[in-house]
Amino acid sequence: MPVVVVESPAKAKTIEKYLGGDYRVLASFGHVRDLPPKDGSVDPEADFAMKWEVASDSKKHLKAIKDALKDDQNLILATDPDREGEAISWHLLEALQTSLKKGSEVNRVTFNAITKNAVTEAMQHPRQIDQALVDAYLARRALDYLVGFNLSPVLWRKLPGAKSAGRVQSVCLRLIVDREMEIEAFKAREYWSVHARLATPGGDEYDATLTSLAGKKLDRYDLPTAKDAAMAVSAVSSRDLFVTEVSAKPASRNPWPPFMTSTLQQEASRKMGMGAKACMSAAQRLYEAGYITYMRTDGIDMAPEAVMAARDAIKAKFGEKYLPSSPRMYKNKAKNAQEAHECIRPTDMMLSPDKLKVGADDQKKLYDLIWKRTIASQMEAARMERTTVEIGSEDKQVGLRATGQVMLFDGFLRVYDQGRDDDEGEDSARLPVIQQGEAARKVADAFTAELAKARDKGGDLPEAPKGQLTAPGTIASETASTAARQHFTQPPPRYTEATLVKRMEELGIGRPSTYASIVTTIQDREYVRKDKNRLFPEDKGRLVTAFLVKYFPRYVSYDFTADMENELDEISAGDLMWREVLARFWKDFTKALEGTSELRITEVLEAIDDALAPHLYPARADGGDPRECPLCHQGRLNLKTARSGGAFIGCTRYPDCRYTRPLSAPDGDEAMGDRILGDDNGEAISLKNGRFGLYVQRGEATEEVPKPPRASLPKGWDAASLDLERALMLLDLPRPVGPHPDDGELIEAGIGRYGPYVKHGPKYANLPDVEEVFTIGMNRAVEVLAAKQSRGRGAAVAPLRELGDHPDGGAIQVMNGRFGPYVKWEKINATLPRDVTPESITVEQALELIAAKAAKSPKKATRKAAAKPAGEKKAAAKKPAAKKTTAKKAPAKKAAAKKAE
Repeated sequence: MPVVVVESPAKAKTIEKYLGGDYRVLASFGHVRDLPPKDGSVDPEADFAMKWEVASDSKKHLKAIKDALKDDQNLILATDPDREGEAISWHLLEALQTSLKKGSEVNRVTFNAITKNAVTEAMQHPRQIDQALVDAYLARRALDYLVGFNLSPVLWRKLPGAKSAGRVQSVCLRLIVDREMEIEAFKAREYWSVHARLATPGGDEYDATLTSLAGKKLDRYDLPTAKDAAMAVSAVSSRDLFVTEVSAKPASRNPWPPFMTSTLQQEASRKMGMGAKACMSAAQRLYEAGYITYMRTDGIDMAPEAVMAARDAIKAKFGEKYLPSSPRMYKNKAKNAQEAHECIRPTDMMLSPDKLKVGADDQKKLYDLIWKRTIASQMEAARMERTTVEIGSEDKQVGLRATGQVMLFDGFLRVYDQGRDDDEGEDSARLPVIQQGEAARKVADAFTAELAKARDKGGDLPEAPKGQLTAPGTIASETASTAARQHFTQPPPRYTEATLVKRMEELGIGRPSTYASIVTTIQDREYVRKDKNRLFPEDKGRLVTAFLVKYFPRYVSYDFTADMENELDEISAGDLMWREVLARFWKDFTKALEGTSELRITEVLEAIDDALAPHLYPARADGGDPRECPLCHQGRLNLKTARSGGAFIGCTRYPDCRYTRPLSAPDGDEAMGDRILGDDNGEAISLKNGRFGLYVQRGEATEEVPKPPRASLPKGWDAASLDLERALMLLDLPRPVGPHPDDGELIEAGIGRYGPYVKHGPKYANLPDVEEVFTIGMNRAVEVLAAKQSRGRGAAVAPLRELGDHPDGGAIQVMNGRFGPYVKWEKINATLPRDVTPESITVEQALELIAAKAAKSPKKATRKAAAKPAGEKKAAAKKPAAKKTTAKKAPAKKAAAKKAE
């Protein structure tokens, strides 16, 4: 029977179900070959010849395919329908050449969805491997290899602590670093807005905003200070207002197009907090199970039969009024028509999310998102009425506006509304019935609660005329019917994974199959961290970006990277030769590499120091020199490298001044470097800055005492105010509290890896405050330990009865367990029979039960018995030797595994 090869076992299982017993479907488990991670795998001098290597894990999968081909030489390559899928098929064919006889039939089939119709249809229309798509893959792989294996060593030599650089990842990292620098350089601008709570003659209230003052239209920054805002509040509150105009305009909102890769990742991030990698993993499983179409696409068009199926589902589930008169058509935005796929959609439109049979919660949520977006894309538009009310005074000195909207027909919004990355300020407030010409009465005490809330938060009160009410950031009229609110312009927001993918797509950086891996790679390299769904550049990420922008500006420019992606698309379309593209790139790239060969590390650090100066040395509040050393006040701060790798800020007067601080602490007001705190019994007590932060030390390291007594500074302690007394308190830990009143064993207080604690023998109990370590007394310590024992999972349970000692030693107890009473001896627990109660059981009965239980547990019985006879003691003595041998072998295996990676 013909052999069909796909990437994954899940996909193989689904396809085999559709094809039946006439085909044998096997999985390659992804790529079977790759470039070895060493120099020479791509040889520019040999017309970019590439040396491929079969991965060790792939050898067994290839063998299974070769064994299957012995029975039938008909090979069908059914990998994914994109550039990467074409490459996997090409690699498979290359690796299987020796197993294929002359005249063997090899075909390539593709399907956009793993459904019975799509698979059987594809089998009827086989083709050959598309060499243009393979060439585009070869060009991308060679480019990434040449950049990584030539640029990364430059980073290692010139920038200690840097890990590696990548052709697209470095550009993506630059986006995040550039955004962070924008945020740091941002200067907030103050402005105020004025609002009034008004009421109709019937008593219905609504809010309005001041739009004109003194007959002039107000722009955003026309009220820049509290004084201006107070005058505007007076102008509104002192005048009678009436409605000058009411206008209502119909409006409509059309649905969004179906998902493509980038928009799916963005929505999954917004609505579910799902990272790009997790999103694509869940989508991959849905695709392989046959629930959705292929998930790596930049197309938004939908197959005609799918459009009609969506319309049928809308009619059946929501009724004809939600169905537009004609189908909605979305234009395909694919960069390359040869690689264009359908949008990401359900394969069965009638399969609603509540009927989906998958166990994983992330797959259910993602399918729900895809189904709703797809169905909504073919639904009727939402219709609404937007109302604008203009309010003014008789003298036309003030003008206010109230806006709102009323939903007339929800349309597609009944199913789906797209999430937003940031507040788009859409005003959806409902307005009462308002008539032109009617009075607009100001509502007293409308802003009283807002003023009280602002006062509770604390802060400086703005200046305002006598009679007006004030709170931090707020000024109100005497009756609190009108109020001004203080605002500050906000810096651009940090990227989320969703907005980063969106920006990459806008710039033309990366492609659908690469977004997730790019975003994941820069986090794995610790160049970027994700905190509350926002992406922050780490110090090492800033250093790498500064280095690349300084010495390789072309290769981290957005335009160059986007142009290279377009050239790869042209290769896949057959319009460019891949080796010619590589030759042009390599010619210029080698010149840039040669330009860094003579660079010294000090030159690199100086250049990066200057580039990052705004971040490393921000302006001081007192107007002083931000580069002045805060410890000695004589030296200047500059960038230095550590022997262990990485970089830090240090004083130019080293070693006379040992001030240091990490790059991520630019404030630098505290003296965070080495300094002597005092002397104790002839030994210097000093504050030092180490690899894991600040610590105090007694004496200095010598050959006799390489590690003198040290203690880390607890979290929250102020290094600048640390004195000798406090340092000695730390060095004297753990502190003895006294003997426990029950057993006389010493209770100690100290600070460990999990924070402050008290300790009694092997038992620990956490303390809520570090300071309590130095003051806790006996009563409090006993109380804390007792409280921990009473709520701990390991707290001792009192026995129901004590039966006496076992002949082999150890107490026999009657315990109350989850499944009823039982007798306990050592590690053997034997349940009491139903006709025996805890009160009536005897020692003899207990011994019988224990013996019977031990007989069923030979390991426990053997261990206990081994301690008794002399002959068996020798045997027991041999066991540790066997364990020791095993322990020696284990590290060797681990080392071998690590080497293989």
